Amino acid sequence: MNAEKIPQADPVRRKRTDEIVDAIKESIVRDNLLPGDRLPQEKDLASRFAAGKSTVREALKSLEVQGLIRTKTGPGGGAFIESMSDNRAMSLLSNYLFTRELSIANIYALRKALEPLVAVSAIDNIDAAGFEQLHTLIKIYDHEPADEQERWNQRMAELDFHGVVASYSDNVLLAFLCHFLQRLLKDLAVCKDIYQRPEPVNRRAGIEYQYRLIEALRRKDAGEVDRIMTEHMQHAENAMLTLEATLEERFLSEKPAADRE
Repeated sequence: MNAEKIPQADPVRRKRTDEIVDAIKESIVRDNLLPGDRLPQEKDLASRFAAGKSTVREALKSLEVQGLIRTKTGPGGGAFIESMSDNRAMSLLSNYLFTRELSIANIYALRKALEPLVAVSAIDNIDAAGFEQLHTLIKIYDHEPADEQERWNQRMAELDFHGVVASYSDNVLLAFLCHFLQRLLKDLAVCKDIYQRPEPVNRRAGIEYQYRLIEALRRKDAGEVDRIMTEHMQHAENAMLTLEATLEERFLSEKPAADRE
């Protein structure tokens, strides 16, 4: 049996294991394998890629760590294609960014560019159920919160509004990126601090943008959808940065004088 061709290596010599990982990924796509389908046995993969079993085993372990396959031992065992959830993929990306100095401004630099695009891309797909979801979410935060828990729930629902819009996009990559940015705003430490503070929030302006957006989506007015979402994202960024500055000022004022020197 002829060894299957491995994708050409980069100018800098790559590890044999990494080459086999990429080759297996390509074969999964080429053979149209679906979640639950089993990969060939290790000895067959070793023959196909002209590699030792230990190298193939290392490649499979790498794919498992990436969440692309799962391995099962015993009778009927082997390596099976795994369906990676959005949450799993976002968790991996969040881990990558964990040690980086990610800021609210960083996130909104992308949101201002992508949220209008994803809203326009949802025009032809959003249906009555989608519009109902949007109205239901607005009802969660169209009034002052009664306590800290409701305040938190309201802030999460505000982000979920945009998650629903993105879920109707016909561009899977664009939708994923917008969902990821929304998740970062839920998970970023400084954002959590902002959401938990009882600072006054002008929700009326944001809600007005959202009602106008819903009507523009109903009319399938791409230009208006783009304009409204662009203004909405700028308003949202300004509000978050103002709250961040207020939080920082309060933190500095509460520090002992010796620590401020």
